[in-house]
Amino acid sequence: METLGNLESFVRAAEASSFSEAARRLGISSAAVSKNVARLEANLGTRLFHRSTRSLTLTEAGELFYQQVAEGLETIQGAVNQLGEARKVPAGRLRVSLSPSFAYDYALPLLKTFMERYPAVVPDWQLEMRRVDLIGEGFDVAIGGGMELSPGVVARELAKLHLVVVAAPSWLEGKPLPIKPSELQGVDGIVMRSTSSGRLLNWTLRDSTEGRVDINLKPVAIMNDPEGLCRCAVMGLGVALLPLDRAWPWLQRGELIRLLPDWYVDLGVVSIYYSSKKSLPAKTRVFVDFLLEHFQESLCQHLRAD
Repeated sequence: METLGNLESFVRAAEASSFSEAARRLGISSAAVSKNVARLEANLGTRLFHRSTRSLTLTEAGELFYQQVAEGLETIQGAVNQLGEARKVPAGRLRVSLSPSFAYDYALPLLKTFMERYPAVVPDWQLEMRRVDLIGEGFDVAIGGGMELSPGVVARELAKLHLVVVAAPSWLEGKPLPIKPSELQGVDGIVMRSTSSGRLLNWTLRDSTEGRVDINLKPVAIMNDPEGLCRCAVMGLGVALLPLDRAWPWLQRGELIRLLPDWYVDLGVVSIYYSSKKSLPAKTRVFVDFLLEHFQESLCQHLRAD
């Protein structure tokens, strides 16, 4: 099969009736154009041009071949140019996988600003609690924690994910504030059930001195969703361990109180995952940069608090 360079040299030389003019249009040397055409003629087994010191004209075979390939070459070049523009101009559907809670609390509130900045990008988001095969399922971006980095995928940290111990003022009424983790062993708690294993989750608290304490609450309510845990805690049903980002608005309003402020559960990080290929589509690149910028400037201030 002929290379695009050979065909393009032939078409431009035929249009200009000159190797030197074709070279100027292509940005290469006249010798390179002549060589490309000679290689094409050798591969086809026929002469395409009549050459003289003063003129360059198509042979009968060359004229027929030009009519057959010129339009196709323009179509190919148009497609190549369009693809190149897609890499430069943010446009097209942006397929993103993320959890519903992250979407509702953080991503969706940012969506209007993002779309105003990049109006040609169409969000195509899948909100569910699962780890996706980013490349295999055709996603541009995935957001979450603990995903395995398969070949061709990179991760950028958005924020550290901590669980903190909280309770409502109504539950704490008449009770002394705990000073150390052992004082919470066996107290009434809203406990998380794993959606994958079905087991009740127990946590290990840590502090800045690398201390470790396992904490076991008495289940008075069991939920498999962080929002459910949060709502139960706000109602005063018991102590809960909540993601700091989830508890933060309630802590700010005083509807929840953080217990043992020096202690937390380290769950790793929330990351944004995308393809590692160098020619990343502009729509993906600007979305990644947009989220990283937002988290670095605002959300990380409380997500990273200990």
